[in-house]
Amino acid sequence: MPSIAPAVARGLALAGVLALAGCGDKAPPPPPEATETGSAVVSASGAAVESEFGTPIKDRVATLGFLNKRNNITQEVVLKSGESRRIGNAIVKLATCEKTAPWEDPPETGAFVQLYVEERATTSEPLAWRKVFSGWLFKNAPSLSVVEHPVYDVWVKDCAMTFPGEEEPLAAARNAAKPSGNASGASPPVTPPSPKPSSSPSARPAASSADE
Repeated sequence: MPSIAPAVARGLALAGVLALAGCGDKAPPPPPEATETGSAVVSASGAAVESEFGTPIKDRVATLGFLNKRNNITQEVVLKSGESRRIGNAIVKLATCEKTAPWEDPPETGAFVQLYVEERATTSEPLAWRKVFSGWLFKNAPSLSVVEHPVYDVWVKDCAMTFPGEEEPLAAARNAAKPSGNASGASPPVTPPSPKPSSSPSARPAASSADE
């Protein structure tokens, strides 16, 4: 089994409390139209647990891949920590995401994801929301944890977060990408100069009467 980088391993340990608190199949899922924010991982005392380095948990943004196997349509789902998104009769919820620091090896990106599906347990029962997955997914080691569902699949594509020393280069890159000019970002119109008659001695003289 491939090794898990220290930062992601810490995330696994911290998310264990969250997983134990909400892994029961009978726990009601979040409302499909709701968007939840806030700290995604909590300690046993209820206090928010922040990573030792990098962007705070509440400000991290994960990009997930979502596949509907019925129609073979794949789409990207971008979520902040604590947010959820309904796609058809499925709900994808992000607890948090994590990636290794530049000085850690091997590199890894992970996200703690929950997937709810509205389906029937048997043909005689009504539709009901059921939690079909709750755990960490890894970009570079997808076999460590997979979503086992006959219709839907979810995987990790990216986790947007920075570490100490990366903020200034990112800010400089954003500033360099902004167009120069007025506050609206549009370049002011340029008026071409009016043509002036040439007074240079090399100017061609007018035709003389000698040519007549």
